[in-house]
Parts: sequence; C-alpha cells; structure tokens
Amino acid sequence: MPFPNTPQPTEPSEPSAAAETAADTANETPRLGPAPEDNAPRYLKDNDTAVALAWRVVLARYRAIRDKASRNFMRRTLRIGVSARIFHPEPGSVGLRSKNLQYLEESIAQWVMSRDVLVFMIPTVNTSGLLHPSNITLRHYARHLDGLVLQGGADVSPQSYSQLPTRPEWSGDRARDLYELELLHEFVDAGKPVLGICRGCQLINVAFGGTLYQDIAAEAPTASEHVNTEYDQLHHSISFAKGSTLQALFPKKSGALVNSIHHQAVKDLGRDITVEARSKDDNIIEAIRYQKANFVMGLQWHPEFHSASSTELLDCTPILDTFLRAARETRF
Repeated sequence: MPFPNTPQPTEPSEPSAAAETAADTANETPRLGPAPEDNAPRYLKDNDTAVALAWRVVLARYRAIRDKASRNFMRRTLRIGVSARIFHPEPGSVGLRSKNLQYLEESIAQWVMSRDVLVFMIPTVNTSGLLHPSNITLRHYARHLDGLVLQGGADVSPQSYSQLPTRPEWSGDRARDLYELELLHEFVDAGKPVLGICRGCQLINVAFGGTLYQDIAAEAPTASEHVNTEYDQLHHSISFAKGSTLQALFPKKSGALVNSIHHQAVKDLGRDITVEARSKDDNIIEAIRYQKANFVMGLQWHPEFHSASSTELLDCTPILDTFLRAARETRF
C-alpha cells in the first residue's frame, strides 16, 4: 500500500506530432526563401512563372540578334566606285595603244582606300556590243555600290554644254562625257553620294545645265595662272563661301592653299548648284555643291595630291570622311 502524498511513477507518453515537427525543424538546414514549386531551380525568382521566364528568354534572344546585326552593319566595308579614264586608240599604233583602254590614276584609289574602303573602277557599258553583249547597265553599279568618285582627266567637251570648241585642242572627250553624265545621274537617282575631282567638278556643273570656261586664260584674261609646267606643284589660295559645307568642315579656317592643275573652270552655275569655294585672287569657282541631293560635291583641285600630314596644303580628309559617312547612311 503506497504511502500517502508519495508521487507515483507514470508511464512514458508518446511524443506529440507537434513536438516531432519542432524537433525535425530544429535539425534541418534552414532554407533561404520559399521553396520553388515543382522542384524548380532555387536560383529562379520568387513566384516566377513559365510565361515570365519565356518572355525574358525571347528578349535575351532579340538583344543578341540585334547586337550582332548592329556590329555587322557598322563593320561592313563600304564599296566606292571610281569613274574610268578613257584612252582612245592612237592612229597607226599597235599593241595597247591601238585599243580602247579604261583606267584610274593610282593616287585617287589610294586616297579613297586610306579610309579602309573598297574601290571599284566602273567601266563603260555596251548593251549592244557585237562581240560580248551584256544586260548590265550603269544603273546596276549605282544600285550595288555605295558612292561615286568622278576622277580628273581630259577636258569636258563644249558640246556637252551646247557650245562649240573655240580651239580644236579644247574639244574634250565627248565619249567620256556621255558615260560619266549617265553614271552621275544614276547615282543621284539612287540617292548615293558623289564626289567630283577637277574634271569631275566641272562635269557636275554641266550635268545640271551649267557652262565652263573653255580656257581660263583666253576667256578670263585677268585671272591668275591656274596651270603651268609645275603641274601639281602649282598652288593658290581659296576662300570658303559663307555658310558652305566646306566652311562648316573647317571652322577654324576662312580659306586654304590647294593645288591648281586646270585650264578650264566652272563659269555659269547649273540649276540648284551653289558655290562652296572660290580662288582668293581672281574669284574663279573652286568648289561647288548640288543642293537637291544629300551629298554631291565637286572640288576643282586634287585632294589626292595633298598629304594628310601637310602643314601647307589643305588636309582634305574631313571632306573624304563626310562623303563616306553619307555613303554609309544611304547605302540601303
């Protein structure tokens, strides 16, 4: 019989469910944040959904494609066409001199290529040729090239601006005129930039109804000497027209020194043609621009004969860069 007030031993009780849960929780490694559903990776955002994830994947793919296209667009090398000089067969000659030759002067190609672009000489085309007929036209070149340089060379024929030559030696090269006039208009129609050098400057003026001095010394006797036996070593000063593109490109200069290798020059301006520069001493036009196009400019001097490091002659690299930027912007 037990003594009174003595505590009686009790049977051990089963642990409660709550106690077991608490113990398990105490022994488990803590989880950071709520567990993703359906055993999804823990790095996913809280409460993320399949739709939201799919949208982010699409955006990432779009950005990758866009960035790649942008890099390819910027790196794609420009393709610049240069009009051909033409050598006509000499009577009684044999070999090359008895053939029609088309060529470009090395210096003009190297000047353009100095900005890491591809240069292509554009030949004349003959869709009705008996030996090798072709359906290729100058329009195809304007469509597939990014810009055009009209290089210097023979005189523009007075017939191209409805005049007769006042002396036989000033009759010019009518065949080349027809080829380059068509080429110029095709590039303008295609919205591609054009840069005319020396003869090319004169041709741009003629293409839009302007005229030329057939010979500066004969028609403007008070003018300075613009050509002599010094050839590209003959220099003269020019002044930039107020508000012109050249003035904007060279804001710290009111004018410059350039080479002078021409006995002809722009006389009456063609329609929508404005003056960019004049010879400082005699007011002869030295640069022009066609206003109805994004970039169609003519320089009477030869920028390819100017060294980029020269401290005397005008460094024409800014002109070339502006031309090439226009070519990149309009190539499509």
